[in-house]
Amino acid sequence: MENQLTTPQPTPTSDSAAISHLKEAVAEGEHWYIAVLEAIGLWASAEEDYKGRHYRYLIEGEALDWLLLAERLCREVEGEVPEAERDALLFHGRPPIKLGAKKFKKLIGGKYHHYLNYFYGVTVEEALLRAVQAEIRKERRISGYNNEPNLLNEAYRRIYGTTRAVLLKRFRREKRYPQLKSTSLAELKEFSYWLFKYRLKQCDKARVASDTKKALEHLKLYGFDLEAIDISVLAE
Repeated sequence: MENQLTTPQPTPTSDSAAISHLKEAVAEGEHWYIAVLEAIGLWASAEEDYKGRHYRYLIEGEALDWLLLAERLCREVEGEVPEAERDALLFHGRPPIKLGAKKFKKLIGGKYHHYLNYFYGVTVEEALLRAVQAEIRKERRISGYNNEPNLLNEAYRRIYGTTRAVLLKRFRREKRYPQLKSTSLAELKEFSYWLFKYRLKQCDKARVASDTKKALEHLKLYGFDLEAIDISVLAE
C-alpha cells in the first residue's frame, strides 16, 4: 500500500484540514473519538515538532503510532474531551466507543494498513514480552523460586534466542544509532518493531502464530480493546 504520510516539514494543508475537521466536528456534536479517527484519516505528516515536542507518528515508513497521533490531536480540542475517556484510550488502549474493524477502517481510511503494522509490530510484540515474563514468573513461583533476577533477559532468550542487550546493540548498529546507556520512548517503539521483524525471520509460521495468539490473549486479559483489529490480517 502506498505510504500516505510524508517526510517531516511544517504542518501542510492536509494536516491543517485534519485539525479544522476535528474542531468543527466536535463543535457540531460529533463524538470526539469518531472525530479524532476521521482526523487521523486526513493527517499527512510522518512526524512534526509541536509546542516544544517532537512527534514521530510513522515507524520505518510502515507502522502508524495512532495513539500518539490521537494524543496530538486531542491537544487541539483540550477541554472538549473528557479526561477519563482520553486517558483510558491513550494509556490503556480502551476507547470510549466500541467500533468493529470495518467501521474503524472506514474512519481512518487508507492508514488502516499502517495501523495494523503498528498493532502487530509494536503493541503485540510488547505484549508477547510481558506474557512470557508472566509465564516465567509463574514457573518460578511454582518451583518455590520467587526472586526475579534476569527475568527480562530470560524472556528475551525464550522469544529471540539472546539477551536484550545483545539485540539492542545489534539494532542500533544496523540503524547507525549511538550506543547510549538510555533509550527514549520513540527508540523503544522502533526497537519493538525491529524485534517483530527479527522474530518473523527467525521463527517458523507455527511459532509466530502461537506467539501472536499468546500476546493477544494477554492483551485481552488486561482489557485492551481488540474490536478494531482485523485478526485475519497479519502486518507485513
